[in-house]
Amino acid sequence: MAPLLDVQDLSIGFGTAPPVVAGVSFSVDAGETLALVGESGSGKTLTCRSILRILPGTAQLRRGTIQFGTGTSRTDLLKLSKRDIRDVRGDRISMIFQEPMRSLSPLHRIGNQVAEVLTLHRDMTASEAKKDVLATFERVGFADPERAFRAYPFEMSGGMRQRAMIAMAMVAKPDLLIADEPTTALDVTTQAQVLGLMKDLQRDTGMGMILVTHDLGVVANMADSVVVMNKGHVMESGPAPAVLGAPGHGYTKKLFAAAPMIPEVATPAAPVVEDDLILELNNVSKTYTVRAGGWRATKQVHACRDVSLKLPRSKTLAVVGESGSGKTTCARIALGAEVPDAGSEVLFRAEAGAAPVRIDELSRAQKVAFQKQAQMVFQDPYSSLSPRMRVQEALTEPMEIHRIGDRTARRDKAAEMLRWVGLNPDMLKRYPHAFSGGQRQRLSIARALTLDPVLLVCDEPTSALDVSVQEQILILLERIQEGMGLSYLFISHDLAVVARIADEVAVMRQGMVVEQAPPETLFYNPRHPYTKALIAAQPEPDVKRPIDLAQVARGAGSPASWPEMFRFDGLAAPDLIQIEPGHKVRCHV
Repeated sequence: MAPLLDVQDLSIGFGTAPPVVAGVSFSVDAGETLALVGESGSGKTLTCRSILRILPGTAQLRRGTIQFGTGTSRTDLLKLSKRDIRDVRGDRISMIFQEPMRSLSPLHRIGNQVAEVLTLHRDMTASEAKKDVLATFERVGFADPERAFRAYPFEMSGGMRQRAMIAMAMVAKPDLLIADEPTTALDVTTQAQVLGLMKDLQRDTGMGMILVTHDLGVVANMADSVVVMNKGHVMESGPAPAVLGAPGHGYTKKLFAAAPMIPEVATPAAPVVEDDLILELNNVSKTYTVRAGGWRATKQVHACRDVSLKLPRSKTLAVVGESGSGKTTCARIALGAEVPDAGSEVLFRAEAGAAPVRIDELSRAQKVAFQKQAQMVFQDPYSSLSPRMRVQEALTEPMEIHRIGDRTARRDKAAEMLRWVGLNPDMLKRYPHAFSGGQRQRLSIARALTLDPVLLVCDEPTSALDVSVQEQILILLERIQEGMGLSYLFISHDLAVVARIADEVAVMRQGMVVEQAPPETLFYNPRHPYTKALIAAQPEPDVKRPIDLAQVARGAGSPASWPEMFRFDGLAAPDLIQIEPGHKVRCHV
């Protein structure tokens, strides 16, 4: 029986340069999941875009065939007219893109954009389409599908926008789903639930799936077969158990070596001394008033509630939790970018032994001085640098704003920071588009370091990067911390990364810290059901250790379903109490 999709000898190039995809062949059966694995620039996404014929205008399909369909409906997609391929896109073949903000219209409501697939390809009425969309929104994890339907993309977090993209791809129940890094922007519990959802839909409809990812844990949980790509060529392919269990190619082995994992055995660490604190958040809360439907109806959203955190100098405090848990709000309050509610206190000590200053009460002049000492590295390396500014301008701009040095001194400082992050000073004249994702993240770190800060807030700095580049960035952050004595407030949903880099971990859920301990305690003796769900949801590159979806559902579900000692409802919650030295859990005594 012929496969659902059969790609043979596919080659894609630009201009007169050698092909960027060279002789790639693979096939996907109905009901099968094929994982395309490799680093950024390996040709994975271009290969998938060629299936839907949405390549860049300058790309050349030099040779190859892409047969799709079954029986009499089987056809070569590369030979279809533009009109006929439009009938295939979104209907028989759907694609989940990695960057939802580039794929969603900022001018249209989310629900209308998702419903458009059904009105175009299924001839549904608006009310019929809305009913199907709301059901799909509920399946992909929207707590309030009606509100999500009415929302614009800018009103949603990155994780919520990615859920909307997944809903858009799945709502028409396609024959083939192409998922390009579909869970990169999602926290681990949502990722586990979305992967489970994709499996369920695949089982219900018999669709084939191509999963483009750099996360070998996701591959182990999802894939039936694996194709490993590097620089446009297939390095290794075969059944997932064979490739993951005994990789034969050196490049595949290198990818496995770079994959972060929670260690099997806890390594005892020296206790963190809290005598010299650079940052303190004491009883910090933040409440927003948002639209609740209707012209004037509003409701209050408690982004964070009674959060108390302490960051010792030259150490790393990691804050983990799902999208909407309040992690980034706490980080923004720590940087003075958000004003907390009354009764909150945020203290900062620039130097050891110095009197603390209250960040939440700084004047404009004091805030400018504080911003020199505390900088932020953002999640998305593609949007954190202006495409219109050369690297030199991007790195010297903070020094110009703070009136540090003359033009020559600023350029020398920028060159020095490039060396610190492992880049060549000759790159100063280039624009950001000339760099890979990992290099852009290095540039973002270099820009943050130009003002010689003492505190660095890292908001998901490695989530958009493939495993080998992620490893390089983590090594870089460790080296910078050791060389410059920096203190890190590290926001992440990747527990394997946190287990490696953090000295202390705070787990947040619904705006509150529910458990806090050093990694060697938290990951090997978790007590709170939500912490257990986070650990259970962490995918591992081992086909024999699948994600425990039942454990994830229990801990990541409603607090009303938790064991009684952890349960809370509405604003009433138990206290965060110490159950052993250095280990705090929010529970009833």
